[in-house]
Amino acid sequence: MSRRTMSIAAAAALALTLAVPVAHAADVYKIGAAVGLTGYAATTDRGWRDGLEIAADYLNEKGGIDGHKIELVVEDNKSDPQQAVVAYQKMMANDQVQIFASGCVSAGNFAAAGAVARANIPMVLCSILPRRDNEIHWAFSFLPPPIYELEARMQYLKDHTDIRKVGVLNDPTPYAMLMAKLADPAAKKYGIEIVAHETYQQDDSDMSVQIGRIKAAGATALIKIGIGGSTVTIAKNVNQLGLKDMLLMAGLDDAAPYLQAGQVLGDHFMFAATTVQIPEAVPAGPAREALDAFLTRWKAKYGDRDGSAASRAWDAMMVIAKAVETAHSTDGAKVRDALEQVSHYQGAAALYEFSPQQHVGVVKNPFVIGEVKDGKLVQVK
Repeated sequence: MSRRTMSIAAAAALALTLAVPVAHAADVYKIGAAVGLTGYAATTDRGWRDGLEIAADYLNEKGGIDGHKIELVVEDNKSDPQQAVVAYQKMMANDQVQIFASGCVSAGNFAAAGAVARANIPMVLCSILPRRDNEIHWAFSFLPPPIYELEARMQYLKDHTDIRKVGVLNDPTPYAMLMAKLADPAAKKYGIEIVAHETYQQDDSDMSVQIGRIKAAGATALIKIGIGGSTVTIAKNVNQLGLKDMLLMAGLDDAAPYLQAGQVLGDHFMFAATTVQIPEAVPAGPAREALDAFLTRWKAKYGDRDGSAASRAWDAMMVIAKAVETAHSTDGAKVRDALEQVSHYQGAAALYEFSPQQHVGVVKNPFVIGEVKDGKLVQVK
């Protein structure tokens, strides 16, 4: 049986399992999370899961959400869309989850979104929104819009360098492909020309050919789009090719690949950093207070581990709690409606503004440009 046939069969089975209404214990609120605990998204999605867990523990210590104790149900989608359908199927049919707070594998969330919407279950996501209107109706994103990553990097190049020709190197995930499409108009806005577009697979062990073509096209900066260890591979390839004038600029990711790439390229490596990764960039005020509230609990359990993805998961749980309390109900449709009413909510990672017309909560660019100095992430001055 082909992968496509298997995926269709799994989706059909998922739809059938949702035909029977389910009952829930009155004092429990089940929150499901489909996350890539293995595969290319593992570092980011493990952070998301851990952020959900510390938020659930915090809320349960306070009595839960509107009198309901949180039960968190987590399934590994293996960073694969087909496995995501299986994970969602299990959580809906067997675990009877009432809302999803799923991780950053956009393709996996897309694959299950239709069945989730038909079941009237809200989806709170680390990823971009699914594509169809009926799916978007039930989905809410806590990920900054892809354009913000691009604009932060382009703005830096325009204001602080003489670089005006760049190349783009991206993986084939929906998030990266969307950002790659936005790259040309974003660059033009800042007087920058994209002279080459190249792609790679997440498990590629060498990207020298793509980097060579980007260099041959006249680029002196490389805009890398995608998460995971590929950033380190690209940094090593740039170094091995002797491209001493090439600036590598990575996007939103965990600190681990940043630190390794920075060790290889020094000040020729920069990245679009979250303020959770560089809290010193946040001045005193409500944003810093919300960030510190998260970091206090995060560091108590995980020390200096990067809390970027975890902070968005923490925020997602707090917004879910606010919606349930507003609705005074755990009914899926009522919670969905209440999520649209959450506006001007200051979270640890960003300020969130949801409405019936706005299901992407981050409406102000939260990124700063970072670099690695003495083994630490710092804001570029």
